[in-house]
Amino acid sequence: MKDMDNIPHLMADIGARARAAAATLASASAAAKTAALEAAARHVWEAREEILAANAQDLDYGRDKGLTPAMMDRLALDEARLRGIADGLRAIAAQPDPVGEVIAAWTQPSGLEIERVRTPLGVIGVIYESRPNVTADAGALCLKAGNAVILRGGSESFHSSTALHGALLRGLAEAGLPGDAIQQVPTRDRAAVSEMLTMTDHIDVIVPRGGKGLVGLVQREARVPVFAHLEGIVHIYVDAHADPETVLRVVLNAKTRRTGICGAAECLLIHEAVAGTIGRGLIRALIDAGVEVRADEALARIDGTVPATAQDWGCEYLDMIIAARVVPDLDAAMAHIREHGSQHTDCVLTEDADVANRFMAELDSAILMHNASTQFADGGEFGMGAEIGIATGKMHARGPVGAEQLTSFKYLVRGKGTVRA
Repeated sequence: MKDMDNIPHLMADIGARARAAAATLASASAAAKTAALEAAARHVWEAREEILAANAQDLDYGRDKGLTPAMMDRLALDEARLRGIADGLRAIAAQPDPVGEVIAAWTQPSGLEIERVRTPLGVIGVIYESRPNVTADAGALCLKAGNAVILRGGSESFHSSTALHGALLRGLAEAGLPGDAIQQVPTRDRAAVSEMLTMTDHIDVIVPRGGKGLVGLVQREARVPVFAHLEGIVHIYVDAHADPETVLRVVLNAKTRRTGICGAAECLLIHEAVAGTIGRGLIRALIDAGVEVRADEALARIDGTVPATAQDWGCEYLDMIIAARVVPDLDAAMAHIREHGSQHTDCVLTEDADVANRFMAELDSAILMHNASTQFADGGEFGMGAEIGIATGKMHARGPVGAEQLTSFKYLVRGKGTVRA
């Protein structure tokens, strides 16, 4: 029985068991990992009533806490979302095993044969907030890459995450892999998070997935290396040469499909040449769809808009709210994005290839899109099966973090009694 009152002891025990499991996983066969994930997918679906009942407890907890509608949407599960989780597990299972992949190989004049091959990172700590699907996504991706993982989900999703974790454990058991490969921190106590951030002997990297407050806390206090997933201050620039139908379709989807995900559009930049035509129609359509448009002076004359304040530029709403402003040209749009963006995802809507190419070449966001909804900023939509998060830093991993991004590499050097002159 775990000692829930002694958090340092609890976390040290979890960490030690994760380290031991990581040593086993590093040489586990691709077939065993695939079997574990396929079995976990089956168990998620077979336990759907149990998982949905657990999720109902979490939804009650969220309502009592006064979570916003967008946060409640992040928290909610239904059969369709559970089917998506199971399908994601199967998709990860079907991917090529990254461990042992030869990235490069060459022979030196000395006769040495050198290979650079993928190897697991070791033990990964994942700290996330209200989305219970991260339990399955992170557990599966870490396993696929040969890593043990310690999952610390948000207090809001505690029961849902526990139920999903149970399905992962049953998959590991069926495949003969150690259950300690995927561990869930069994307490809502925030002291467990602080403890994880300093567990340099047991954890090789921390992945925070959540709002600005969580990521900021992790970056300030972590002694373990961090894959940063910053807020998604997502911009869409509507160029003078944009197609009106494309603009309407893409922007409405990017803002309203799911407002609580990090790929949801948060700021609209409209070229002054089309502000009175395409822009006006777009603002009207957003308002009619129930979006609150916080507009600059040039757009505030449109009925139904709300005047924007300085705080609206660079704000992640995660709600049915979008900021909108007119810009004189592409350069001004890119300058705004550089000043107020988070280097997560930004999009240009245009039929001018030169404009699109400049936008994608000169901006440095992790994901840049042309004529496509920013809701596609997702590892599953990139063919990765799922993701742990969108890394906005520039070290090691950037953009959607899938199984391949959860590996490092090592060099294998072979000689024939070779000595150095």
